[in-house]
Amino acid sequence: MASARRCGVMGVGKVRAGGALMDETQGLEALSRVGTAFERAATAESAYERLVTLYEGEVARVAASIKGEGKGSGYYPYLAFFQRHNAADITARARYDILLEPGFYGTTITRPKLYDAYLRDQLSDLMATYRAPVYVGLSRRPIPLPYVVKSGEGLSVEMLQRHGAGFDLPDLHATDDDIANCVYKPESEAPRPLSLFSAERTDYSLARLHHYTGTSPEHFQKFILLTNYQRYVDGFRDFAAAQLGEEYTHFVAPGDTVYGKEGLISGEEPASLPQMPAYHLCRPDGHGITLVNIGVGPSNAKTITDHLAVLRPHCWLMVGHCAGLRRSQKLGDYVLAHGYVRDDNVLNDMLPAWVPVPPIAEVQVALQQATQEVTQLGPSEIKTRMRTGTVLTTDDRNWELRLRALFSQINMSRAIAVDMESATIAANGFRFRVPYGTLLCVSDRPLHGELKLPGMANTFYRTRISQHLMIGIETMRALRRNGVDHLHSRKLRGFDEPPFR
Repeated sequence: MASARRCGVMGVGKVRAGGALMDETQGLEALSRVGTAFERAATAESAYERLVTLYEGEVARVAASIKGEGKGSGYYPYLAFFQRHNAADITARARYDILLEPGFYGTTITRPKLYDAYLRDQLSDLMATYRAPVYVGLSRRPIPLPYVVKSGEGLSVEMLQRHGAGFDLPDLHATDDDIANCVYKPESEAPRPLSLFSAERTDYSLARLHHYTGTSPEHFQKFILLTNYQRYVDGFRDFAAAQLGEEYTHFVAPGDTVYGKEGLISGEEPASLPQMPAYHLCRPDGHGITLVNIGVGPSNAKTITDHLAVLRPHCWLMVGHCAGLRRSQKLGDYVLAHGYVRDDNVLNDMLPAWVPVPPIAEVQVALQQATQEVTQLGPSEIKTRMRTGTVLTTDDRNWELRLRALFSQINMSRAIAVDMESATIAANGFRFRVPYGTLLCVSDRPLHGELKLPGMANTFYRTRISQHLMIGIETMRALRRNGVDHLHSRKLRGFDEPPFR
């Protein structure tokens, strides 16, 4: 108790933890169970600054240790909050709904500078809504060495291999998605989660993002386009080159190659591309556009969105190709998905197929308006070029060879298109509370004899990819102009959620 007071942990008051009333002494004891050196932060700014100081100090400790200049583990910072009131006592209208019950909430934090704007926003919202301070200290969770190798200057993979046995390594037993999957149940004395992801789960994905996309997490923007064709990447690069100036300050390609208005600034693009290369048209506020070529298949779609989710983007959109199923459709028509048949199966264990994946109204409206603006078609004409309906996502690229088995499913679901990624991307958006949308372009009609033959495909590519890409870009611009608060709301949240979005 005395040591906790010296750290500045005062005024915890009475809160409920594990169904029991908690006074100030018990609150301080609760903090001591999860970490040390806690200090009370009365403002979001002071809380953020302490998170930065603690994290950088712990990373420096591990970096020095691996170089033989010291000993000891580094520990993730810990952010704690005590909710003192029942929901009925809260008069403020919280953006993301009121916490289910009073109690002790907490989470480990990593890379606070990477999450600068996000942390400041979430902390300000939390502290203003509940009129209470937060507490920042060091957790008892060590920072795994592989995640420090990336952060600590002068460390190398060779050092990791040479010294790894004597240092903390990732613990997969403590790295999961139970909170996001709505299956996490804290023990009676354990804190309730403050965010969807722990520090170690976040670091796991940040490392994987760099591996799969060839670019560092710092370059990812808050609006993300996902595609399955290299030609969209070529179009995006041409668009980005013409946009660099005041609004978009630089463009980043794989290898962390940075381009400015006058050309190459730093880096060199790799001779071979990573599995899912990413390209970033960057704004100073991070509200630019990232395009990722995820390749083909629901497994890739799940993999990349599992990792993108820890960046807490404002929206991700799928802009790819599909097979049209209706006789009225023509090659080059657009499909705006408002429902999905999840025949891909890759998320069934985490998000059962009986869970509906609803359309996000703000995204749907922005996509439809952007389509009209880019195509310059009138309200009646647009209905002949864009159809709203259900998309069936399959894990079998040769689904046409199973048409006899799938015929009833396609007909019963009223599906108007088949693809291999959209439902997975939308379902993972729902699962991770990231606004999502899908606009596909019909590239073949196998049920009606129009297959992807070379001549037809080349004509389609010439006439449609640039337009389709611009619709995705203009949609992102519209969502940004309309304000991200309209996207992040209660629509993707359950009744018992962490306070951070």
